[in-house]
Amino acid sequence: MRKLFLFILINLILSGDLFAQYSPYNYTLQKDKKLNKAFNDFSPAGNDISDMIVLGDTIWVGSGRGLSLSTDNGNSWKNFYGDQTFGSENISAIADDHGTIWVATAHSVDINGQSLPEGSGLHYTTDNGLTWTSIPQPVDAQSDTIVTYGINHLRALPVTVAVQNLIYDIAFTPGTVWIATFAGGLRKSNNMGKSWQRVVLPPDYLNSVKPSDTLNFCMQPVSGKFCNENNLNYRVFSVISTNDSTLYVGTADGINKSTDDGISWVKFTHTNQDSSISGNFIVALAYNNSTNTVWSASWQAEGSTEFNAASFSSNGGKTWNIILNDEKVHNFAFKGNQVIALSDEGAFGTNDGGNSWINTTSIVDGRTGLALATNVFYSGGTDNNTIWLGSDDGLVKFNEKGAMWFGDWQIYFASKTLSSIGSSYAYPNPFSPKTEVLKIKYSTDGKSEPVTIRIFNFGMQYVRTIIQNAQRGNPTNVVDNSNGVIDYWNGKDDEGNIVPNGVYFYRIDVGSNKPIFGKILVLQ
Repeated sequence: MRKLFLFILINLILSGDLFAQYSPYNYTLQKDKKLNKAFNDFSPAGNDISDMIVLGDTIWVGSGRGLSLSTDNGNSWKNFYGDQTFGSENISAIADDHGTIWVATAHSVDINGQSLPEGSGLHYTTDNGLTWTSIPQPVDAQSDTIVTYGINHLRALPVTVAVQNLIYDIAFTPGTVWIATFAGGLRKSNNMGKSWQRVVLPPDYLNSVKPSDTLNFCMQPVSGKFCNENNLNYRVFSVISTNDSTLYVGTADGINKSTDDGISWVKFTHTNQDSSISGNFIVALAYNNSTNTVWSASWQAEGSTEFNAASFSSNGGKTWNIILNDEKVHNFAFKGNQVIALSDEGAFGTNDGGNSWINTTSIVDGRTGLALATNVFYSGGTDNNTIWLGSDDGLVKFNEKGAMWFGDWQIYFASKTLSSIGSSYAYPNPFSPKTEVLKIKYSTDGKSEPVTIRIFNFGMQYVRTIIQNAQRGNPTNVVDNSNGVIDYWNGKDDEGNIVPNGVYFYRIDVGSNKPIFGKILVLQ
């Protein structure tokens, strides 16, 4: 999951042991089997929707359970999780280059008791997912210690492993693919990923670079044995192109702009402009073609005067406007002049250039009555009056009818198929009430039935009634085409207190059927 990996790396921003020498996993090139036009899955395979692309009725979605595709506006889905190309990889980035879809993958590895992200490469398709070409994670040879830049020969730390070297973003200019990587910096390929070049950006103490400058710095993101320089501007998280030769690159030291296809660069930071960005940690960049405006999710990095917000510029970065102060924005989506900012506190929309914002209130599926149990949104996309939102707990489709956030909601929840009518399961399990909501899945056999769900502790003492004689099924709270139904538990007892750690049991009474029991482990 792109954002999960990002959060892991936030804690590593100042780490001096970033490049411990571990060997990457083996990587093989494989082809995907041919797809049928009619897809069989009811929803994407994962609920943590880290990235997406919306191209008319075609929606590409990335999550912690891989890549998902719908070609009929979300009516059916093809999940690539577990196939030969994608295996069990997470998706860290998705991008479209005039019909060629590029996907970056990653996973977590445990090294000396610490969970670290590891990039596992790129895949691209020119035929809407029928076949894939796979590219290993770009790394350097141990001898790649010099980068020639105009009249300069700059020392460059060779990034020889994939650990902490994953791709967060992908962009394109004619004939060139650009990737934003945390450990590997900004890289480009002019031959569809067969080879990669490191791109020179300004070091932290310079606001611009060009090939005719006389330069003497080390291209590396952290100080160490190779060099003693610590360049936040070489920790790259986002990249976009706004035309054939203009690029914006977001790092942990601000926003870099090039108007000559990545040859020379000017840097915008929180402190080097009068009307500046809110913070130097740029986790996302986006461009609204309707208004020619660059938007950035600009978080606090190291400066004491920096703060989390969104920053936008309508004059190519000469000045910046700051909005949504203190919000942790993850990404943006656009529908004409309408801007949607995806954040930890909701999906904020504006129709007036950011002067006023309207957040989504409760999101309830118009057919099933299921409510989205989170305010955290990572990704979004639009097509005409349809808005797609990717949350940390489900995919949302919204058909807008006039006013902002006035319309019909549809929620897609990924869940495992029940083994039988009388079976059930709870997820996530173990479950932490302080950070998540538990879902209990069961079946009403396609009927509308009165349902009661109660929670008991390990000693079978009563704790909570979640619902009592509530109608469920056909279609209330139905989440899939196998008549699966879900209900929520927030981990609290009848008094509103979060229950202690331990084992709990749930009992589900569906109509006059035999009770269904299951176990929950609460672990804070």
